[in-house]
This record gives sequence, C-alpha cells and structure tokens, in this order.
Amino acid sequence: MKQLKPITNKLLWIFALGQFGWSLLSGVVSNWMVYYYTGAPSEQNPNTGLFASGITQTPILFKLTLFGLVLAVGRIFDAITDPLIAGWSDRADYKGGRRIPFMRAMAIPFSLCTIGLFVLPQTGHMVVNDVVLFVLLMVFYLFMTMFCTPYNALIAELGDTQQHRINVSTYISFTFIVGQSISFLLPNVAGMLEGTFGQAGSIRMSVAIMASIACIAMLFPAFYIKERDYIDSKPSETKPFTSLVKTFSNDQFRRFVYSDVIYFFALTLFQTGLAFYETQLMEIADTWTFVLTATMTFISVCLYPVVNVLAKKIGKKKLIIVGFFAYSCVFLITTFCGKGLTWGFLVAGAAAVPMAILGILPQACVADVAELTRLQTGEDRSGMFFAARTFAFKMGQALAMVVFTSVTVSQTKTSYRTTAAIAFVTCFIGACIFFRFNEKKILGQIDELRGQQTEQ
Repeated sequence: MKQLKPITNKLLWIFALGQFGWSLLSGVVSNWMVYYYTGAPSEQNPNTGLFASGITQTPILFKLTLFGLVLAVGRIFDAITDPLIAGWSDRADYKGGRRIPFMRAMAIPFSLCTIGLFVLPQTGHMVVNDVVLFVLLMVFYLFMTMFCTPYNALIAELGDTQQHRINVSTYISFTFIVGQSISFLLPNVAGMLEGTFGQAGSIRMSVAIMASIACIAMLFPAFYIKERDYIDSKPSETKPFTSLVKTFSNDQFRRFVYSDVIYFFALTLFQTGLAFYETQLMEIADTWTFVLTATMTFISVCLYPVVNVLAKKIGKKKLIIVGFFAYSCVFLITTFCGKGLTWGFLVAGAAAVPMAILGILPQACVADVAELTRLQTGEDRSGMFFAARTFAFKMGQALAMVVFTSVTVSQTKTSYRTTAAIAFVTCFIGACIFFRFNEKKILGQIDELRGQQTEQ
C-alpha cells in the first residue's frame, strides 16, 4: 500500500488559493452584472445600468424581467449540473486523481467566459444580445460547476481530521471573502482606466484584469497539489442519480440543507441588492463599495481565530445559529437604513460577525456528514455531498434572483427596502430550522467508527 504524504496547513493554504480565484470571478458576476445590466444612471453614479440599453428591460411575464429570468435559469441550470459533475468526479479514475484534472482543465475557460459576459452581449441588435447573454451565462455556470464541484470535494478529502476540516474551512473562507472583496474594486479600477479606455471599455478591461488574476490563483493549486500523493481515492461505484438520492436520504444532511437553502435565498437577495442599498438607499457613491466591503472583510478576518477556536470548544451548531440570527439583524437594519456613510459602515460592521461564522462552518458540517457516510459505507461520495448542498442552495439563489429583479422592477427605494425585509424574514426562519441539526450525534458516531477501525 502506497504511503501517503501528511496533510499540512501549508498545503491547505495553497489549496485555498483556488477558492480566491473562483470567488473573485463569481463576485464580479454576482455583484456587478445586475448593477451594469439593469437600473438607470444618476449624477452620483453615472455607470449604473451602463449596458442596460442593449438588453430587454421591460417585464415579459407579470413582473418578471428577461434579465431576472436569465439569471434564475442560469442558477437552476447550474444546480442541475452539480450532481452530474459530482457523479462524474466521484467515479473518475484519472492519472492525476478524481478532482485535480477538472480544476486544471476549467480554470482558463471559466476566466475567459467571465470576461465574455461583459464584452460579447454588446451588438446593435437587442434580441441577439439577449440570446448571447443567456448562452454565455449558461456556459459560465457550467464551467464554474466543473471547477468548483471537484474542488469542494477536496475539502472533505484533505480534511482528514476534525481539526483539518475546521482549518481548511477557515482558510477557504478567508480566501473567499478576499476574492469577493476585491471584486467590489471593479468601479475603482475602472475609474483609473477610464481616461484610456472610455466609460464602457474601462469596465471591460477591469473585468479582464480581475479574471486574469483569478485564473492564476486557480491554476496554482491545480498544478502544485499532486492529489494521489495525499489522498487514497477510489472511484465510487454508485451512479450519479442513485448517489444523489442516497445523499438526500441522509436525515441529518436534509436538516442541514433545509436551513442552508433558506439562508442562501436571503443572502443572495442581500448581496444582489448591496450595491443598490448603498447607492440608492444610503446615497453613497459606488466607489465607496470597496471601502465598505474591505471594512467588513477586515473585521470578519479578525474574528476568524475566535470562530476557529470556539468551533472546536463549543461546537459548530451553536455558532451557526448565532450567525443566522446576526445576519437577520443586518437585514433588518438595511430595511430601515437612512442616508449617509454612517449607515454603510454600520451594516458593514454588523455583517462581519455572521460572515466570519457562516463563511467557515457550514462547509465543515457537510464534510462531517460526508466523512461519517464514508466510515459507515466504505464508499467515498464527498463530491456528491457538496454537490447536493450546492444543488439545493443554488435553487434558493435562483429564486432570489427572480424575486429581486421582480420586486425592484420599479427601481424605487421602497422596492429595495422590501427585498431586505424579505431577506430578514427568511433568514430568521432558517435559523429556527437549524436547531434540528444534531452535530453531537454525528461527531460521536465518527469517533466511534474510527475507534473500531483502529482496534481492527
């Protein structure tokens, strides 16, 4: 039997660079596509809706806009492909492993597609633009799934112990919010380039710069980590659909997923509307979005060591529930916020606590359930567990996209406040549901089964 190399924190940090890359690409699309493709410019924020004239804006079904439907269908398509790619990855037996070959193949196409979303739907024909945007968004989500699903499966496989699972979740949470935060620099970078490339060209060039940085970040762990040196991975024999059914038949996993779907619905509403909350409700210039996000990120990162230690001492469940209720308070503050930077910093500071908690611990919960299942069945289906989770929460995200673009079709302050209020109510419900997750039972069974294996 081949002697595996020990998994170290250095290796986990290198792995976490991949999360920085894909979160930067995801942040560019999720934070700025709605901002630049919908809405109307103002004197303070002249770039709002800069590309809106090329895309159909009027509601096409009740209050549902074409752009909202395209985003929603994209998330649904993304969710459906998750278990298919997970099954492919779980059953793979490539020379380079079950996960790394996907990451190597997808990093460059994923990055190029992100650039294309801000460049190609700019013809003189609106119908052509609508079709191009739709196709590109489907391809973007497909490439993201083909990179992220195998990548997420490695969280459980590199997290060979409870401490490593919490550590790797901490590291990737850090790189995730750094990537998301840098994506908020887009208008600042565009402002510096506007004199050379023009108003629209500067935004596209900024996207290209960020996509290039993201691509390098994704390629580094993909070529540095030799998967088979650290993981004794055996291809799963279970077919994708059967594996998905087995995954959702896990009672504890279902309890986790119910709250997770609701949480991501609320969070997606908030994240999609964040630029509008700041520019329309608080009347802050869009160039301040990075400063506010950086403030939130800095405070959140300072809390990471506290979350890491507390999770090991009092358990992940209690902290996650605190995170849910804390985000509910943030959404409530946003609902009633007034004008000025003070409100922006208040929301940023308040959001830092749940961001630290919920950015780290949910992945570790999924890894725990996947590890328990592996010990019980002898079959490693980590990819499917993470894919099933993303399948579920992306359905929540898809619904959030439809709700946000439908509720805000009038582009009034009241409509934006309504989306924050919806986020508050749903996140509060998600917190209540998570009380049913039994972390103590899962960890107890893991320790028991590992003890039995050691005795044998």
